Amino acid sequence: MAKKQFKAESKKLMDMMINSIYTHKDIFLRELISNASDALDKLYYHSLSENTSGLSRDDYKINLSIDKENRTLTISDNGCGMSEKELETNLGTIAKSGSHDFKSAINPEEKESSNVEIIGQFGVGFYSAFMVSDKVTVISRVYGSDEAFKWESSGVDGYTVSPCEKASAGTTITLKIKENTEEEDYDKYLNQYTLQEIVKKYSDYIRYPIMLDMESTSLKEGTEDEYETVIEPTQLNSMVPIWRKNKNEITKEEYNEFYKGKFYDFEDPLHTVHSKTEGQISYDALLYIPSHAPFDFYSKEFEKGLSLYCNGVLIMEKCAELLPDHFSFVKGLVDCADLTLNISRETLQHDHILKVIAKNLEKKIKSELEKLLKNNREAYEKFFAAFGVQLKFGIYNSYGINKDTLKDLVLFHSSSENKPVSLKEYVSRMSEEQKTIYYACGETTAKIDLLPQADAVKSKGFEILYCTDDVDEFAIQMLREYDSKTFTNICADSLDLDSEDEKEETKKENEDSKEMLDFMKEALGDKVSSVAFTSKLSNHAVCLTSEGMLSLEMEKVLSAMPNASGVKAKAILEINKNHAIAQKLKDLFESDKEKLKDYATLLYCQGCLIAGKSIDDPAELSRLICDLM
Repeated sequence: MAKKQFKAESKKLMDMMINSIYTHKDIFLRELISNASDALDKLYYHSLSENTSGLSRDDYKINLSIDKENRTLTISDNGCGMSEKELETNLGTIAKSGSHDFKSAINPEEKESSNVEIIGQFGVGFYSAFMVSDKVTVISRVYGSDEAFKWESSGVDGYTVSPCEKASAGTTITLKIKENTEEEDYDKYLNQYTLQEIVKKYSDYIRYPIMLDMESTSLKEGTEDEYETVIEPTQLNSMVPIWRKNKNEITKEEYNEFYKGKFYDFEDPLHTVHSKTEGQISYDALLYIPSHAPFDFYSKEFEKGLSLYCNGVLIMEKCAELLPDHFSFVKGLVDCADLTLNISRETLQHDHILKVIAKNLEKKIKSELEKLLKNNREAYEKFFAAFGVQLKFGIYNSYGINKDTLKDLVLFHSSSENKPVSLKEYVSRMSEEQKTIYYACGETTAKIDLLPQADAVKSKGFEILYCTDDVDEFAIQMLREYDSKTFTNICADSLDLDSEDEKEETKKENEDSKEMLDFMKEALGDKVSSVAFTSKLSNHAVCLTSEGMLSLEMEKVLSAMPNASGVKAKAILEINKNHAIAQKLKDLFESDKEKLKDYATLLYCQGCLIAGKSIDDPAELSRLICDLM
């Protein structure tokens, strides 16, 4: 029998099909099962339109079988089959897709009414079989014909087509699995559990049963210690994906069990979103908000993304493009028949369809989080405790491009409510006289509460937002304002709580004491940018404030980062002009300037301790305290 050459120009093209297009060898089974599903779809479509098939939908099946002794894996279906000419055309020409031609020929209205879903697009999937096999044999018989034909090939050398016998219509593909190499274990494709795993991963929702004869051991009937091997046909796939069912048909328990099984979580999800979008681009989405952060969520190792399906066939396990970074905690999947896939069907062409889906999902997730915040505060606060830092980082990231999307989703601990509140809730409680949103940063709410400035702001009846995450102040500065209200860090020198008379009085005090204050600044060197009297400290003697955009808390955060370049905030040592220490300083300036230097250092160290800032020389502080004692 004469061997025929593939209708491709060179061996290089065939090598590319087998060795370069696909990145995972397991894909071969997905491709062959998808082709079998297409063949069943075609026959089912014709049976509806022409009433020619004697089969009911329940009779359609895809069968897998293993012969370990002869190292063969067989995939068969009872679909439409291929004629001699179709074997030549579809398998003899690389990138010729019978499925694509069939889909193009269907009238759109007929396709809609018959609910036909054809998976194949490019016709190269069949050749992925050569990644794992030395020889591929295809025996096929067209439904309604008595003739069958065999197509056989060992790869780039060509193929043969010859008449043969086949008892029934359909197609049987037999792969002669390669021998193991040092790099590859091909034996696994002759293992029933490996095939079960691959089918479950990639083809679980093919809508025809995928059957495999599974071996199991059981106690022999009538004996107590004799066992026998039993072979039973087992269905490997679920067929109907949960996301294609009507929501009213699915219980909360079913949603939760699917989530835990699919995404390997031991806890139920916090919130489930099941949506169906129809229109120019149609897709199903099943999204979950986890109840806790994965152990690696805030690490470089974490991979975001949703599982992406096309007509129930897994295309990508984690499609990162479907989720923005600020919603990277969402788990779930999208199933869309309108995707433009690349030639291997492993990845996507980056076209507008994917972008539209991603944008719609972002809006949907935001909307669901807003509903959760409004209707189930306890659940939302649990969510925010796990993933709030990611939302705040999303505000800061990319120069604040997403701040309008996220600003109503973030929470901060409130000084007056003693619980997390939103910016909207804070603003709703502001009095007419309050023109700004006050916030303070620190390691804990308890430490922030001890700040002299916090005491001063609360004494005026103003609410403070306590920021305890490193990213908080960066996010707030990126927001700049909320509902036309600006933000004020209570530890900044711009904090304005005084009346006009108090301001004038403080200004005069600083002018009158300028020489002394400059002397103290000189004694402290570059530790501070200035020393000044203030009237905002109530009963406290001293505090450190910052000048400009870089606060003391931001300095601590930036200094803790790798390769920190000595970033320093402009610190101001503020002294309570109404405290007894003020007069003591004035007396020392007149009588003992050397001792005044020590007092300046002590007051600076005291300000550092209150602000949570490290002291450069603790030994010097200890000496000064002992000398004064």
